[in-house]
Amino acid sequence: MNKTAEKQELLDKIVEAIQDVKGEDIMIFDLSNIENSVAETFVICSGNSNTQVAALAGSVEKKVRNELKERPWHVEGTENAMWVLVDYVSVVVHIFQKQVREYYDIEELWGDAVITKVENEF
Repeated sequence: MNKTAEKQELLDKIVEAIQDVKGEDIMIFDLSNIENSVAETFVICSGNSNTQVAALAGSVEKKVRNELKERPWHVEGTENAMWVLVDYVSVVVHIFQKQVREYYDIEELWGDAVITKVENEF
């Protein structure tokens, strides 16, 4: 499997894992054409509480580990679960509580990215 297909499979699993725990406002940012970006792709979503944010991060890690045998290179933010980052190097997942996401306005910060909004399945 080539790198593009592997990355797409990883993205699909991440999105499924977020949808499994009813994550909201899922967006995929393609940063591959942006100079000096920290990753090729961001997946961003929101949860309604620190409990849900922690559950979303746990769901992503578990599904990717169980189905793709991959572990994140780095995870941070789990202590207070206001903003959890799960870093798979080529794909970085940002899971925010709604008000924190609004405050940091990541969509505006990475406005040059190609942004795909994932429709909720519920």
